[in-house]
Amino acid sequence: MADLTGIIAVIAPFAMVVGIVWVSSRAKLEEKRLNSTAEHSAEKAAQYASHVKELEERLQVLERIVTDRGYDIATQIEALRDTRRVESRLETENVERNN
Repeated sequence: MADLTGIIAVIAPFAMVVGIVWVSSRAKLEEKRLNSTAEHSAEKAAQYASHVKELEERLQVLERIVTDRGYDIATQIEALRDTRRVESRLETENVERNN
């Protein structure tokens, strides 16, 4: 039993040092992993914020178009339809004349 106690007394300090080094290295690795995750999350949040801002700006433009020129746009669409009808008729008449 005395031999076992002597061996434990010699091995215990070395085992404690190994344990401390292992725990310390694991803590550093975990800290690096957390920092990496935090940086990645912050980067993604910045990208989302930028995207949301861009969408809000586009929405404001659309709202302004609809509220400021809503009637005007409908009038322009109808004018384009009328223009296409006229152009289509002119083309048909030109084809008939050439034949």
